[in-house]
Amino acid sequence: MTNSKLIQDNIHNLTTLWKTVGAAFLSYHNNGTFEYSKIENAGWPNKLWFHEDINDNDVDQAIKIMQSNSGLVLPYWDLYNSNSFEILEKKGLIKKTEQIAMALPLDQKFTLQNTLTYKKVTNEEEAKIWSDLYPNAFGYVISKETLARNLDNVDFYLVSLKKKPIGTFMLFKTENNIGIHGVGVIPEMRRKGYAEEIMKFALNHAIDLNVEYALLQASVMGKDIYTRLGFKDLFVIKNYVL
Repeated sequence: MTNSKLIQDNIHNLTTLWKTVGAAFLSYHNNGTFEYSKIENAGWPNKLWFHEDINDNDVDQAIKIMQSNSGLVLPYWDLYNSNSFEILEKKGLIKKTEQIAMALPLDQKFTLQNTLTYKKVTNEEEAKIWSDLYPNAFGYVISKETLARNLDNVDFYLVSLKKKPIGTFMLFKTENNIGIHGVGVIPEMRRKGYAEEIMKFALNHAIDLNVEYALLQASVMGKDIYTRLGFKDLFVIKNYVL
């Protein structure tokens, strides 16, 4: 598959996830130039994103929405070779984080250590355990209601070691791709290889689903794991806040 197709697929998987999760709360909005998804009392998805390169006028409109919806993050896909992110910075938006969008063709399974167990979240009780665990890994909240309303739309997984929950991840399928999101391990269980083990399980599961590509957006901290597993860089996402 060409890089440009993989770039479009990566953005499509990510934004469809935000849109789907927000729509379950009637919290997804499309104003033509950009879309946004904001769930009250949750730290996610709470994103505002553009369909194409940005200009002054579009950004002014977006800032108005961000001012009346606290906590919205504006992801900028660094694809256009136009340095248009400078418009965001000129208007006072601050770059909070950076991520690298990545892709991996799913053609061979990984060997697992089989030390961890994986449980798909299917009820409110499991949703609460997942939601309580998630901020320990990521520092922001995905509410248990967000999970409970989206159990049919997104596959949320709890990861346990000797029956003790230690990690999370989500799988979201679009067309022939699977997006792997929210792979996190609680701080006291880091540096033991568990995040990589979770990824191998998720990738093997995706192969069982006959999916062609795995897509994700890596933090700078997590990127080495994905590169080791064979993921290739596609583009940079710069995340801006007011």
